[in-house]
Amino acid sequence: MGDVRGFLKVKRVTAKYRPVCERVKDYREICFVPEAEHSEEQASRCMDCGTPFCHWGCPVGNYIPEWNDLVFHGHWEKAFQLLDATNNLPEVTGRICPAPCEYACVLGINDDPVTIRENELAIIEHSFKKGFIKARPPKKRTGEEIAVVGSGPAGWACADQLNRAGHTVTLFEKDDKIGGILRYGIPDFKLEKWILDRRLKILKSEGIEFCTNTFIGASYTAVRLLKKFDAVCLAGGSGVPRDLNIEGRHLQGIHFAMDYLIQSNKSVAGEKIPAEKIIDAKGKKVVVIGGGDTGADCVGIAHRQKASCVVQIELLPIPATCRTKDFSWPKYPMLLKSSTSHEEGGEREWSVLTKKFIGKDGLVSKLSCVKVGFPAKVGKGCPIMSEIPGSEFEIEADLVILALGFLHPDKKGLIEELRLDLDQRGNVKTDKNFMTSVKGVFCAGDMRRGQSLIVWAISEGRSTAHHIDKYLMGETNLP
Repeated sequence: MGDVRGFLKVKRVTAKYRPVCERVKDYREICFVPEAEHSEEQASRCMDCGTPFCHWGCPVGNYIPEWNDLVFHGHWEKAFQLLDATNNLPEVTGRICPAPCEYACVLGINDDPVTIRENELAIIEHSFKKGFIKARPPKKRTGEEIAVVGSGPAGWACADQLNRAGHTVTLFEKDDKIGGILRYGIPDFKLEKWILDRRLKILKSEGIEFCTNTFIGASYTAVRLLKKFDAVCLAGGSGVPRDLNIEGRHLQGIHFAMDYLIQSNKSVAGEKIPAEKIIDAKGKKVVVIGGGDTGADCVGIAHRQKASCVVQIELLPIPATCRTKDFSWPKYPMLLKSSTSHEEGGEREWSVLTKKFIGKDGLVSKLSCVKVGFPAKVGKGCPIMSEIPGSEFEIEADLVILALGFLHPDKKGLIEELRLDLDQRGNVKTDKNFMTSVKGVFCAGDMRRGQSLIVWAISEGRSTAHHIDKYLMGETNLP
């Protein structure tokens, strides 16, 4: 701890964002990377606690107090080495992680927490700028060949770790580019895709083979996969979206959030979308159903497509603005969060149940809604929802986006072909070593744990790599 009074002398100051009037005109990144001097000052606020709860809050176990201290003293390369030891994609988590570490920061008990996520971003971007990050192919290969299916954060991290251990790794992706949800599910204004390509170039130089446009379980059978590779990691994500099967669901103009996000990202990348498949909010009244981060991303895209108005509705009540007794420190609290997309305009409505879609000439035109309350609970279980009499209302809509989360992985193809055991939620079931019911086949990320955070996917990918290495070699040096 370089400055024992740093947290008393320096207040939390977050990085700057591009002005709303400017950023809604394009899809470029909205946040500026912190300057070195700014991050060094903010890092001085870290108290190097005797029991650093930020470690407890971070799924990948970042050495947060340690690299904060190194940043404060200007030892940027050493800070990068510590960051690289625990996180395969800090340039991603530094931009889009919800930062559970900051909610667990001890300073946050009675003050603003340390800017941990932004300090992480500063470290990795400073390291790229200074040339600290270079390809480091393994000096020796083990002779073992491993297939990783799915190139999202879990598969990416798993492949990277196994390659570092000296195994020959092939990363399979059904789409035409590597990245999974990072490339197709996160808008460019939060994560520009050159950031992924920069890292992928390094991974390719280190020996990982990328195999795109390959759908395992369809064009490439699971049987062929098992014959060719010594071990397999399944990291296909949770791809079946939660639907809203109510009256009028058949009407045109109602789309799943991921379809909207994927198409937008492909369009921004220069890919041509067939005219009959284009989902465009220009001049339309847009309603996003679902109050989470995915819904907020859809709100941001609708703004950039010049929607006439945007409304985001959520079934649950509006969260508290500060911690309650149910979410005392250091728990990750359910608080009201306003994203940068909300700052750009639109309305948000809470405690709204959509009863039916109303259409005209086969196109959606309205939502019939009602206000709901949650006055009681069944024992210690979930609150009971009830409609509030006389609160019925309608919302006009030309375009409806369903951002209701995901249920489980798609079972057709790979899962059915391998006859994998599933848990009660429909996710792939594994043992404590991340191995599925088929020997030598492992699973990581949302496909195994269900819909979750990107930082948890990275953590799962790393843990799975550890157990695959131990399975193949009898022991492992991977963390």
